[in-house]
Amino acid sequence: MSHTAHIRSHRKPRRSASTIAMRAGVAGGVLSTLAVAGASGSANAAEPVTQTLELPTLTADLAAQVAQSADVTQQAAASYELQAERDAAAAKAAKEAKADLAEAKKKAAQKKKAADAARRAAAERASRTAERATLSASVGTGSSDGSGSSVGSSSSSATGSAAAVVSFVQSQVGDAYVSGGTGPNSWDCSGLVQAAFKQVNIDLPRVSQSQSTAGTQVGLDNLQPGDILYWGGAGSAYHVGVYVGDGMFVGAQNSSTGVVKASLSYDPPSGAVRVL
Repeated sequence: MSHTAHIRSHRKPRRSASTIAMRAGVAGGVLSTLAVAGASGSANAAEPVTQTLELPTLTADLAAQVAQSADVTQQAAASYELQAERDAAAAKAAKEAKADLAEAKKKAAQKKKAADAARRAAAERASRTAERATLSASVGTGSSDGSGSSVGSSSSSATGSAAAVVSFVQSQVGDAYVSGGTGPNSWDCSGLVQAAFKQVNIDLPRVSQSQSTAGTQVGLDNLQPGDILYWGGAGSAYHVGVYVGDGMFVGAQNSSTGVVKASLSYDPPSGAVRVL
């Protein structure tokens, strides 16, 4: 008998082949499951979860609708632009029409003014023609003032300073009448009288109103050559002349007759003043 027979064998007891195969299958299945789970976990860990949105597919109909919408928008923009151009043209036309109307009114007013002026000028020419005819008939004649007394009946000859005044005004007969004129070839009524008295160193006021009160008032039936005649009130006279004797006076009458020598009856004065 062996000296080790009484000692238990250290070897494990042998398993059957079927037991080993079964255990191997179980182990393989577990390992496969773990492998699949690990792979799935790794994949899930490596790729983040995202949400996917599905966009509509651009179909032919949708493309046609987009194109049609663009055409409509373009047509609307063109329509607005055309309307704006029409509005601007209408505003411009209205402005031009208003300006044309104002110009037409202005021209019509000017034509009316010119026509009125022409009528007045024609009336003045007719009046002047009649006035010249009357003046021609009355120059060199004397007449009664209607009260039975002779107006300006004095026929005394001028002497001294009066003669110089009379000579000066008579030498201007035929000169033109110009409002504001003071000579030497055109006069207004008070300018002529003032210049005549300057010949004898007498300074008279420039205007008719003041000349009508520059001397001593005298009656029209007691006139002497060199007296100043006035028409209108004393201090408010609108016309003056110089008495030259024999019922005559010299004065710058108006633009149609100029400076004339005429009878007192042609236009009887309102009064007279004596300066000399």
